[in-house]
Amino acid sequence: MKLKIKRFDKSLPLPAHKTAGAVAVDLYTRTDFTIESHQFGYIPMNVAIEIPDGYFILMAPRSSAHKMGLMGLNGVGIFDRDFCGDNDEYHFIAYNFTDNTVNIEKGTRLCQLLLIKCENFEFDEIETMGNATRGGIGSTGNK
Repeated sequence: MKLKIKRFDKSLPLPAHKTAGAVAVDLYTRTDFTIESHQFGYIPMNVAIEIPDGYFILMAPRSSAHKMGLMGLNGVGIFDRDFCGDNDEYHFIAYNFTDNTVNIEKGTRLCQLLLIKCENFEFDEIETMGNATRGGIGSTGNK
């Protein structure tokens, strides 16, 4: 499957699967970027992507982001099919959890994208579920 993609800075590579077994592609930061201690940053990731019907894109931090002192704000981000205009550049929202300023160089791979098949749904509201209650979040224990 081929997706339509716009790079805002063509000096940076197109996202690509780095190994034969990779399920996600890495994105590159479009600019040098600084995030002060215990602050958030909206880091431009250089792409706008047209997602086909029946799919969405999930953005997740790369496993190395924590080594830089960064954590993805929501853990993951979801990109809808209609977020695909000329200026709809993807951004990685990161939190600097350190006591120091984090400097990110242009071209740094901070996050990864995964294309996931999905189906839209509607709700059928009912008064009772008719199932036994499990006991709440964490009810099965730790071990």
